[in-house]
Amino acid sequence: MNSPEIIYEDNHILAVNKPAGMLVQGDKSGDTCILDLVKRFLKERDGKPGNVFLGLPHRLDRPTSGVLVLAKTSKALSRLAASFRDRDVSKIYWAVVESRPENAEDELTDWLKKDGRTNTSRKVNSDTPGAKEARLRYRILGASEPYWLVEVELLTGRHHQIRVQLSAMGCRIKGDLKYGAKMLNRGEGIYLHARYLETSHPTRDERLKLTAPPPVDALWKAIIPE
Repeated sequence: MNSPEIIYEDNHILAVNKPAGMLVQGDKSGDTCILDLVKRFLKERDGKPGNVFLGLPHRLDRPTSGVLVLAKTSKALSRLAASFRDRDVSKIYWAVVESRPENAEDELTDWLKKDGRTNTSRKVNSDTPGAKEARLRYRILGASEPYWLVEVELLTGRHHQIRVQLSAMGCRIKGDLKYGAKMLNRGEGIYLHARYLETSHPTRDERLKLTAPPPVDALWKAIIPE
């Protein structure tokens, strides 16, 4: 990937469709991250002589694809960070799962606890020390045997929340070995896609509404309803 897939840009914000398997921010692996990719792209496109400012008001897990918002100014970064912190954000995800959910649509409430040593979270009892409430709504959108497409609306923002809660109800995300999937996908991605994000624009009196198309492959094409 030589240039990012930009889905929105103005003077304060740039939003990209993050590829599955790509880091958001660099780590000790030294692998390419979307932040550095976008910085290089802007520097070359705009002919900037110095460093390019890009802030991260939120993140996506490495295996997840979809909408990622980046701040081009410090003002936008602080205001967007406040919006995410104060939950002035709507997030919709698409997940391809290995089993049909018991109900066509439902709301799930669980308690999750993060394990920093293994970078995983697990479902626990509500009285477990360190447990945090996790809520989401889901509905079935489509199917392509033996997989099902589920739309998820996040009501809280816990670590690996969708991956844990869907797995806990027996609907593991395709390719997500960390949470019990049968088989690894090609590459480092899983079939979890940040489809839609809505929040307050940091400098205008309007709502920012962003949609990202899913990755281009045969399963996504087959499973999304016409």
